[in-house]
Amino acid sequence: MAVRRPTSLSTFRVSLPDEPPTALSRAADDYLGYLSIERGSSENTVEAYGRDLRRYLAYLAGEGITEPDEVTTAAVEGHIRALEEAGLAPTSIERAVSAVKGFHRFMVNEQLTEVHPTADLVLPRKPDRLPDVISHEQAFALLDEKMFAWHGGRTSRRERLGEAALKRDQAMLEVLYGCGLRVSELCGLDMGDVLLHDELLRVFGKGSKERVVPILGTAARALAAYLEQWRPVLAEGHPVTPAVFLSARGTRITRQAVHGIVERYGSYAGIEGLHPHTLRHSCATHLLEGGADLRIVQELLGHADISTTQLYTHVDRAHVRMVYLEAHPRAHARAE
Repeated sequence: MAVRRPTSLSTFRVSLPDEPPTALSRAADDYLGYLSIERGSSENTVEAYGRDLRRYLAYLAGEGITEPDEVTTAAVEGHIRALEEAGLAPTSIERAVSAVKGFHRFMVNEQLTEVHPTADLVLPRKPDRLPDVISHEQAFALLDEKMFAWHGGRTSRRERLGEAALKRDQAMLEVLYGCGLRVSELCGLDMGDVLLHDELLRVFGKGSKERVVPILGTAARALAAYLEQWRPVLAEGHPVTPAVFLSARGTRITRQAVHGIVERYGSYAGIEGLHPHTLRHSCATHLLEGGADLRIVQELLGHADISTTQLYTHVDRAHVRMVYLEAHPRAHARAE
């Protein structure tokens, strides 16, 4: 698969200019550079790992540890307990542990130390959390054409921007649910990635790995209408950008903006707290409920390991059980 390489080293650093660097903070900066340049990790991943490592090094400094050789397994376990006591979500803790383990493995590989405190780190396995999904009926309510009907005027620049933003929101919601994209993948779409004549999108996922996903039906129609009629309105008078989805200022739309848009339209449709990833989960679940092959869904979502995709089969089984209970004449029969 093709890889979209980072154009430059991420500017996010663990060490700060007003703090004296330590052997650990310098190594952490080198590790982030390695992730960005050698591994081709996304800027979002590098920034997240940077935040995790800054918190980790602050904990170690509080324990009087500033050298790689001084770190013990007990210190790493203490940091994990501190994260749990701080109330971090399990997924945030798992990512933080991944950052710490990768950091120590990097230091050993680079011969910065022979101490590898995370080599035999044993963590309790957390039960898989079933993904949040919306029902078919909720999906249709969210994407109802009436939701995106424009009731304002069309004469002023402000009014045209308002209608363009409405149609952009419709296209984004359709693509998130119709193609199962991550929010970062949606925001990262460029015009050259849209192949509507072939009914395809080229998507760059985690680690900048490329995959091609189909875009059909209402998602294709909403995206085509946005690109032909409404994106030019948002782009007018602003510097040229290859981004597909634009803000009112003509710049690439941000993940934070998409989160707010999805939550707002979810509220309009009676779905409180709707998250973009819920639309991705729902896309996968509804495909499986409709009979799609697990490997096809894996390819569509860009999962490196099929075990990640298999999580959705638990939701599918719950759907099968519900249908059985509703349909089978003996499902509720009592023993005589």
